Parts: sequence; C-alpha cells; structure tokens
Amino acid sequence: MGGVSIWHWIVVGVIVMLLFGRGKVSELMGDVAKGIKSFKKGMAEDDEPTPTVDPKVIDQVKADNAAAEAKAKAEHKA
Repeated sequence: MGGVSIWHWIVVGVIVMLLFGRGKVSELMGDVAKGIKSFKKGMAEDDEPTPTVDPKVIDQVKADNAAAEAKAKAEHKA
C-alpha cells in the first residue's frame, strides 16, 4: 500500500492516451525534445571564451592617453 506498482503506471498511461490520443502525446514529446536541444544549444553558446586583449595594446593605449593628458595640460597652462 502506498507504493506505485506497474499497474498504476499502465492505468495512468491508458488514461493519458484516451484523453490526448497518440498524435498529441508524440507531438508533446517531440516538443519536449526540441526544447531540450534548444536549451543545450543555448548553454553551449554561453561557453564561448571571451577574446583576450594583447598586453602590448593595453600599454600602447595607456601611453597614448598619458601623452594626450600631458598635451592638454601643457595647452591649458599656456
């Protein structure tokens, strides 16, 4: 008592088939499969590595910014 036997699952399956029909159940399972595939594809797209920036480029940008700031200060004082 209280356990679910194979006969309970068979009765539930028969009731589901009577209510929805074979076509609806297979269509529903196909939709579930498509949803799972779409979810897996979305998760795989999130795993793409972010591009890294070369440290030389960062140093060059910092140097350019420092030079521009120094030039702006020099022009402001003059």
